[in-house]
Amino acid sequence: MEVGIADDIPCSSVAVDSVIRMGTAGLIWGSCSGPYDANKLGLAGIHRASFIAKSVGRFGFQWGMFAAIFSSTRCGLQRYRRRNDWVNVLTAGVVAGAAFGAGTRNWKQVAGATGLVCLLCHVAEDSR
Repeated sequence: MEVGIADDIPCSSVAVDSVIRMGTAGLIWGSCSGPYDANKLGLAGIHRASFIAKSVGRFGFQWGMFAAIFSSTRCGLQRYRRRNDWVNVLTAGVVAGAAFGAGTRNWKQVAGATGLVCLLCHVAEDSR
């Protein structure tokens, strides 16, 4: 039996779960990409360790923040609209993409691309 998000689970719990999962994935990604980038820059010693630590923290924070924005927006839309469909996913992806692309010159492209990727992931998940 499938339980709808709008029925039983609070949005804050969904957001915290997403932050933990994606933040951990970001930490793992940072711990893999940090040493590679440090080698490309030719860093050694304390500078290398500092660069890797900053990389791990940066990726973990960014991925966790994206997950928090996306999941809380999607959950809020599901509660408001009382539907679990592609519109919620697309809207949440655009909002999360706009939040992260706000510091770039082409934030509209970042928001649109993020919404599209989130929508494609939702379609792939629904096709199972």
